[in-house]
Amino acid sequence: MNPLKKLFKQTFIYGLATVLPRMLSFLLLPLYTRVMAPELYGEVTIIFAWFAIFNVFLAYGMETAFFRFYNKSDNKEGVVATSLLSILTSTAFFFVLAFMFYNSLAGLLGIDPEFIKYVIVILSLDALVMIPFAWLRANEKPIKYAIIKIFNVAIYLCLNVFFLVLLPKWAEGNPEGFLAGMYTADFEISYILISNLIASGITLLLMLPLYLKSTYKFDRGLWKKMMKYAWPVLIAGIAFTINEVFDKIMLERLLPPDVAESELGMYAACYKLGMFMTLFATAFRLGIEPFFFSHSTTENPQKAYAQITDYFVVLGSVIFLVVVVSADILKEIFVDKAYWEAMPVVPIILLASFCLGIYHNLSVWYKVTDRTKYGAFISLIGAFLTILINYIFIPVIGYYASAFATLAAYGAMMLLSYYFGRKNYPIPYNLRKIVFYLSVSLVFSVLSFYVFNRNLVVGSLLLLVFLGLVYKMENEKLRQIFLKK
Repeated sequence: MNPLKKLFKQTFIYGLATVLPRMLSFLLLPLYTRVMAPELYGEVTIIFAWFAIFNVFLAYGMETAFFRFYNKSDNKEGVVATSLLSILTSTAFFFVLAFMFYNSLAGLLGIDPEFIKYVIVILSLDALVMIPFAWLRANEKPIKYAIIKIFNVAIYLCLNVFFLVLLPKWAEGNPEGFLAGMYTADFEISYILISNLIASGITLLLMLPLYLKSTYKFDRGLWKKMMKYAWPVLIAGIAFTINEVFDKIMLERLLPPDVAESELGMYAACYKLGMFMTLFATAFRLGIEPFFFSHSTTENPQKAYAQITDYFVVLGSVIFLVVVVSADILKEIFVDKAYWEAMPVVPIILLASFCLGIYHNLSVWYKVTDRTKYGAFISLIGAFLTILINYIFIPVIGYYASAFATLAAYGAMMLLSYYFGRKNYPIPYNLRKIVFYLSVSLVFSVLSFYVFNRNLVVGSLLLLVFLGLVYKMENEKLRQIFLKK
């Protein structure tokens, strides 16, 4: 099969594994905004922001290191066994330590102690499935990966609907019944966390076969090499997660207490509409990461890397404009009216996510050359911009500061990765094409959303013009990829 055709096939499947669960999660957004006021939704947002940060610490770059060493090692079982033992040991250490000091941990994070125990267990369960999921990707098993991912979120969705919608109704209708005994009023956040815990536990059970068939022979020398490769990835991951979620934490702490959680709730709800670009970028990254490593030793891999980035920019530009044009339709579907005040941040978040996706494509140079320290440095610059801009401007312009900080951070990371990559591992990117698509989609988006005030007719016409340009410029190349045997 044409390598690029194979790549897009796998990316499509990984896309299903990413997009469908997130789309199921989107169904929870109108549910949450209906059963919870913005203040309570803001509290949920803070909890999940800390989830993201701790997930990075518990992974400590081992997933990326696993890919690198699994693909280049002749002793693949040794890589699997060493990785599993490393994660098992670190997760057990975290679990015990966190429960010993859970009250202190709750105070440090600003999370109610009644929720922190759920958080600890969920984090531990999620850490334990990281290597099995990476193994599925490394062995090009995207369908199994997709099925388990989708099943996980389907369970989570069904349990949320049960606890937040059905259980209260049944308890009200039959106060003496069995289900009424299960129901507790004002227990929404705990129900959400219980749903997450059950879904994560079932996912771990499904991933147990890799644990059961492992030899569990720990290779100390290999582990040291993996950790040497992984620690810059960990630094980059921490910095990257700061870029992704720390704005929510800073909003909650820098805004006046009487409006902080309400403003955070509105921002977080509208931020999710920008996730359409993140879904595409994540699906693309999941597909290309194994491709990058497996083709790094082929003849002239730089040409393939450049082509992949071209296609990402083309498809990303279309998605960017589609979501901007459809913003008012999407808000009616996914976001309650109480949250619409923050809608102007949506194009900013979309553009930021687009820059992040391009950065992931550009970052191939330091991953395949084992120069992950550059990734750490670039992500730290992004984190610095995130914290600085949020700290200075949140008291002045509120959540707009967080949106612009996200764009500044990801834009800077994209440019820095290109700059250093050009010096250390030159890849013949078609800059003229990339800048053209970025510029046209951005101009059309600004016209549609801000100048013409989200007029659907004008936006649709601009979208059709852009699709016409894409068809005229890319039709022949896309046919070569998807129709060539």
